[in-house]
Amino acid sequence: MAEPASGNGTSRRSKRRKRSRRKNPDGTMTLIEHIYEFRRRLGFALLAVVIGGIVGFFWFSTKVGPIPSLGEIVKDPYCAIPPDRRLNGYQGCQLLQTVPFEAFMIQLKVGLAAGAVLFSPLWLYQVWAFIAPGLYSKERKYALTFVGFASVLFAAGAVLAYILFPHALQLLMGFGQEEFITALTADKYISFMLSLLIIFGISFELPLLVVMLNRVGVVKYRQLKRWRRGIVFALFVFAAFVTPGSDPFSMLGLAGALTVLFELSIQLARLHDRKKDRERADEGWDQLDDDEAAPFSYTPSTIDDEPSAPTASGGRSATDDIT
Repeated sequence: MAEPASGNGTSRRSKRRKRSRRKNPDGTMTLIEHIYEFRRRLGFALLAVVIGGIVGFFWFSTKVGPIPSLGEIVKDPYCAIPPDRRLNGYQGCQLLQTVPFEAFMIQLKVGLAAGAVLFSPLWLYQVWAFIAPGLYSKERKYALTFVGFASVLFAAGAVLAYILFPHALQLLMGFGQEEFITALTADKYISFMLSLLIIFGISFELPLLVVMLNRVGVVKYRQLKRWRRGIVFALFVFAAFVTPGSDPFSMLGLAGALTVLFELSIQLARLHDRKKDRERADEGWDQLDDDEAAPFSYTPSTIDDEPSAPTASGGRSATDDIT
């Protein structure tokens, strides 16, 4: 009985070594080991989302110190509508439930969404831990930077959507004041709000995409400068189509924010291209003839020092073993 236990212990240590950056810096694994690692990381990510959903579910109806409950945060834009425009507005501010069990499902949906956002560092780390072994050190550095900025931009877009949402809601509910009264069902109201938050959050990733394309050399500052007017016009058209309800507040807010972020990404591209041009001038690459070899260093080095250099084992890189 002792031998199998020893074998299992050795197997566990071997698996931990393969996942360790110190013991296995190039992340070399077999295909089946990649599948097992993916299953493991996916399980941890789903566990983080579930735990976040449980926290969000109880937060929905519970106030945490100075932080209002999640239900109050979600309901505040609806409560900003004048009382005479809401159903039983002078008696309080409540959303309408039309079918049994709807309140529980709304609380579960909102709790899961809020929990996924609050616990995003945990499940994003699992995604990162799975793909990081297949990247070079320089690629890992850039990827971490872009993931961090992507999270900040998504949060900024969601916050802007939440700020604009009460104004958009009041405008949309202001039509037909003499003939209609607002009695929003909880399901329709929550779906409308979440879709607006997600659309704004994803749209705010545009400048990051432009910067990434510029960094890898797909687009240059000269091209972006030449296309600026057409892209700005396209941003306004995009905002008009994607904003739910097509109200001017949401459309102009999204289009204006995207225009500012796009202009910022253009300026970052300008600085990057200017730096690259100086490097090319210092190296003398622009003075080379078309049939003249570039002055690259062809000496093999380690993976962490030169991502583009082949390894000593017959020119085969570590990523070949990974894939």
